[in-house]
Amino acid sequence: MKNALALLLLAPGCYVYSNDVDRVPPPDAPVVITNYAPIVSDGYAGVLYDGYYGDDVWTFEAVVDDPDGVLDVVGVWADVYDEYAGGVLVESFELFPTDDPYFWVSDWYGSTTFLDPFYAGYTVDIVAYDSYDDFDFITVWADTY
Repeated sequence: MKNALALLLLAPGCYVYSNDVDRVPPPDAPVVITNYAPIVSDGYAGVLYDGYYGDDVWTFEAVVDDPDGVLDVVGVWADVYDEYAGGVLVESFELFPTDDPYFWVSDWYGSTTFLDPFYAGYTVDIVAYDSYDDFDFITVWADTY
């Protein structure tokens, strides 16, 4: 009997029984996902001349955060509108993340765009999207010559 008790004490496993049926949600329970929209806190759009390449360079910048974490931001775009023509969309430019996860930037040669560097009627919507397609934007006037 002592040997059987010693073997029982040295047994490597144990069984745990639980009756937690109340903790398992029913299969048709709705899944609630809480998502917050990103926040575009600052933006810039403007053009400068690059003498080395002999071309204008359009620059678009954005500072973006997200209450769900900055890595929830999956895309930032600069949508350029012609305000003097009734707010017509002229062109859209994708911005790219930098080493700073809050700062997004994009540079485009003027010869590759439809934008006129001497035209003062452009507004730019800086739009940030998160992984649930929620978004935020700000509107800035483009700095031109």
